[in-house]
Parts: sequence; C-alpha cells; structure tokens
Amino acid sequence: MSHSEDDNLQDHLQEDIVKEALASGQDLREYSKQVEVELASCEQASIQDYISQAGNIAQLHTQISSCDGILARMENLLLSFQTDLGSISSEILTLQQESVDMNLRLKNRQSVRGELSQFVDDLVVTEQLITTIMETPVSEQQFLEQLQVLDHKIEFLKEQSFREARAAQDVKDVLEKLKIKAVAKIREYFLLKINQFKKPLANYQIPQNAMLRFKFYFQFLQKVNREVASEVREEYIDTMSKIMFSYFKSYSGRLAKLQFEESASREDLLGAEESQSKGFFFKPSLKNKTTVFSVGSRDEVLSAELEAPIIVPHAQQKTDQRYPHEMLFRSVQYALVDNACREFLFISEFFMLDTNTAQELFNNIFGKTLSVLVKQADSFISDSFDCLSVFLCIHLVQRYQLLCHKRCVGGLDRYWENLNGVLWPRLSNVMQMNIVSVREFDTTRRRPADVRPHYSTRRYAEFSAAMVGINETFPHEQMNRLLAMLQEEVEGLILRLASQFPTRKEQLLFLINNYDLVMSIVIERTKDDSKESETFREQLKTRSEEFVSLVLENHFGHLIQWSKEAERKLDAGDLEGLRAEEKRVSNIIGDFSRDWKKSLDSINGEILSSFPNLKLGTSLLQQALTTLVQYYHRFSRVLGVAPLSQIAATGQLINIHQLMVEVKRYKPNF
Repeated sequence: MSHSEDDNLQDHLQEDIVKEALASGQDLREYSKQVEVELASCEQASIQDYISQAGNIAQLHTQISSCDGILARMENLLLSFQTDLGSISSEILTLQQESVDMNLRLKNRQSVRGELSQFVDDLVVTEQLITTIMETPVSEQQFLEQLQVLDHKIEFLKEQSFREARAAQDVKDVLEKLKIKAVAKIREYFLLKINQFKKPLANYQIPQNAMLRFKFYFQFLQKVNREVASEVREEYIDTMSKIMFSYFKSYSGRLAKLQFEESASREDLLGAEESQSKGFFFKPSLKNKTTVFSVGSRDEVLSAELEAPIIVPHAQQKTDQRYPHEMLFRSVQYALVDNACREFLFISEFFMLDTNTAQELFNNIFGKTLSVLVKQADSFISDSFDCLSVFLCIHLVQRYQLLCHKRCVGGLDRYWENLNGVLWPRLSNVMQMNIVSVREFDTTRRRPADVRPHYSTRRYAEFSAAMVGINETFPHEQMNRLLAMLQEEVEGLILRLASQFPTRKEQLLFLINNYDLVMSIVIERTKDDSKESETFREQLKTRSEEFVSLVLENHFGHLIQWSKEAERKLDAGDLEGLRAEEKRVSNIIGDFSRDWKKSLDSINGEILSSFPNLKLGTSLLQQALTTLVQYYHRFSRVLGVAPLSQIAATGQLINIHQLMVEVKRYKPNF
C-alpha cells in the first residue's frame, strides 16, 4: 500500500461515522451493505419528489426564460442611453468653451468701453465748463470746481498730444481759449486783492484769507502761465514790502514819543556822585523817568507782558502815559513777531514754497523793515546808559526767537542775531563804565558821612539783584563775568570807604551795615544760592564776629583776657602761675559782680542804636550775649579748679543761670 493510500485510510478512520461503527463492534461488511441499502432508498425517494414537482419545475423554467428576454432588452436600452449620454457630454463641453469665449469678449468690450468712456469724459468740453469759466465770478466756489476740471483736461490734453491722439486736436483750441480766459480772470482777481492791501487802515489779513481760500488759482497759474504767476508774486512782494516798511517805521516812530522824557546818562553810573537833581535818592516823576538801578516791575516785560497786546500810540497819547524803553521795544518786537510769523506761513502755503525759497521771499518782503528796526534800536542803544533796559531787551530777543521757533518760523533768526550784535556790545560797554566808575570812586573827596549804608552800596545792591534776577531764567555767561568784575570792585570800594573812619569800631559798623544791605536785597530778589549772596554772607559773618568781640572787649575785656590766659596755664599745668593770679582774679570778680547788669544795658543800647536794620542789630545783640555767656562759663570753669577755688572772692560770683535769665530779657519779641 502506498504512502498516499495510507493517508486516505487514516483520514477516513477519523470520520465520526467510521469511529461510531468501529466503536460498536459491528462487522464492517454488514455495515457497508446497510449503508448501500439506505442510499438506494434515498435515491428513489428523491426521484419521486422530482416527478411530483415536474409541473413547478417546468413553470420555473418558463419564468427564467422570460426574465432572460427582459434583461436582454434592458441591456440594449442601457447601451442606447450610454451612447446618448456620451453625445450630450460632448455638447456640454462645446457649450462651456463657447461660454468662456463669450465671457472674455464681454470683458474686453467692457474694458474698452470704460477706457473709451473715461477718455471721452476727460477730453470732452461740456457746456457747463465753458459757461462757468467765461461768466462765473472768480470768487464763486463753482468757478473753483470747474477750474479744477479745466486743469485736469489741460493736463490730459498734453498727455494725449504726446501720444498723437487725433481726438485731442478737436478740443485743443477750445481748451486754450478757456485757459487764457481763466488766467486773465485769476490775474485780475489777485491784483485786485493785493491792491486792497494799500487802502488806508485796511486789514490786509482779510484779503489774505480770501487768497488762501483760492490758493489753487495760483497753483493753476504756475502750471499754465508762469509769467502771470511771477507777476502776481512780484506784485505781492512789492506791495507787502512797502506796507510792512511803512507800518513799522510809523509805529516805532509814534512809540518813541511815549518814552520817558528823561533817560539814564553818565551821571547815573554806579560810582557817579550823588546830587540833588540827578542823584539816586532824588525821585523824579514816574511819568518822566524810569528807575536806573532797581528793576521794580520792569521785569514783567519778560513774563506777564511778554505776549500782551501791543501798545496803541494814539490811545496812550490821550492819557499822557509814558513807558520805559524796554516796554516800547517789546511792543515793536511782538508786533514784528506776530506779523512776520503770519506772513512767513502765508507765503509758504500760498506760493507753495520750500523752506529755503520761503526764506528768500520773506527777506524780500521784510528786508527793508528789519534794517530800519535794527538801525532804530542801534540809534537808541548807542546813547543808553540804562543797563537794565538793554539787558531786558536782550532777554526779549531770546524769548521772541524761541516763540518764533515754536510757531515753526525761522525767518527772523538773522534779525535776532543782528539785534544781539547791537545790544550786547553796548551792554558790555556800559557795564565796563559802571565798573570803572566804582574803581575810580574818590573816597577822600566823597567820604561817608556816617556808618549807615552808603548810597553807592545801595545802588549796587539794587542793580546786582535786578541783573541776577533777570539772568536766572536764561543765564548768560558773559553777564556772569561782568557781574563778578563789578562785585570785586564794589567789595574794594566798601573797604576803601570804611577805611575813612578813624576807629575800628566805626569801620566794622560801616562794613556790616553795607554787607547786610547788599545781602538782604540780593536774597530777597534772587535765589539764596547766588554767588553774590554767598560772598556777602561770608563777609558779613566775619565782620560780625569781629564786631561782637570788640564790643565785649570794651565791657568785659579783663574777664575775657584773663580766661584765655588762665586756660593756657591750666592746659600747661602751671598751677603756681594760677595761684599768683589771686589778686587779679578778685578784682575781676568784683568789677563783674558790680557792673554786669549795667554793662548788658549798655551793650544793648550800643548795638541796637548802631544799626538801622533792627533785625540785624537784634541778631548781633543775641550773638554778643551768647558769646558773653560762653566766656563766663569758661571763666567759672577755670575758677572751679584748685588753687583758684579757694579764693574768697569766688563767693561774689553770680550763678550762670542768673546771667542767662538776665540775657533772656533782651531776647526780641518778633
């Protein structure tokens, strides 16, 4: 038996029926016959079933044949539909392509139509345009609108002429005639407005505003007819130049009549001699003369009055009011700033100029005016001896220059430089004159009458405080140098004047009174940390200490002198030397115990009567009494040391607290 047959046999042996037969122990041959019989029986039964269902099977066959016919017809119908759909798809693709082509042609036609329509609109000259340009007044808004249309058509015509468009030739003559007519009307309008400036008492700002409203007209002239535009510009420059020159020449001339009748002269220098008619203490009418050394309210010209309305001459002449020069100077310069800034901005906007060109045009308008104003300033300043006035004018120039820059106008920068070129040299010259007058002050011929502050010191105090106060906001180093030179000369003058007194006490009284006057005035009107106040504060402190020592020496000199000597011996350990001072100490104690109250009264009266400034006298009195208490404390401390503590006279000593109580009686109530 082959290997494959063995495998088949093994497979059959694994079947359930074979396993069941083998398990039952039956004879396989008998079992095989039994199976065959059962199969034959099943076959016969199946044949009988088919025979019994023969009719149904025949009917099923007929239905299947009918279905095959129907499916065949449906197949033919679907094939026909498929053919028709293929034809329709081809037609759709054709229609789609035709639609794309039609859409492209439509866009091209619309594009051509838009450009052609715009071309026709830009080129055609309407009846409204012709009527408006020919008949409507230039001042009407409608004329401005149609002029803008005409300007556009002229520009478009130039563009098409370069492209050699035939249609441009059809409207060229019409547009040229309209352009000529428009130029003529605009020229007439501008010249009429400019001529309105020349009318007496005319406010030229009104026609200027009208011109700004129609500034496109000048832009149109610039494009189409530069000769007419140049004529209008030159006529404007010539007219405004004459108006500004005439106005400021007349205005500054009328203002000059409002100045104080008397002005500072050489007799008003710091070191000038005081006289009854022209001296510092002479008080002229404020209507006739301003102060020379004190600023008073004059510095308001730099603050409250800086941008105040200008002075109207004819209104002030009715009241016979007079002004210092800096007030008149301010009024002229502020009027100039106001007019010049407005004019610079106007010409920049109306004539459409850049900064450099506008500056050139501005110089053509204001050149003569500015030259006259500089000459007038020079004419007055050259004869002025009023440093305060000149310095106030310098600060006015600086502030107005800043104001111009805030308004974005730099057209007057050269003018401000020219003014400074006039003001600073004169100020330096007059300051040098004041310095020389102080240096050459003849103290032997004009010696001080008493120890009160000298008139030259008062002049300097007022003058220095005024100049420092003005210079604080916008410091000038040149002025600081001049003030330092003047201060040095004044310090020397005060010392020379003090030397004319025979006694040291009178010299100190004079020095203290003068230093106190200068310091109090300078501190009152300037910052506490100014150089001037610091210098005189140190001088006052030094002289005050010397004066206090001198006063105490006159009344308690023996006590003070002995205290200093005894302290030196005590520090050196010289007890024998101290023991030898018993008699001297006893006399000192006796004198002090007997006269100390009377001496305090004497010191009080002596100091307070020596100083016009009660506050200064009281301060020095307190300083003297405090120093006395300190010396007495030192005196008592030395006496408490052996062998001096055994001296019988020490029992006469007053208690230091008693001295302090008495000293407090002289304490001021303010």
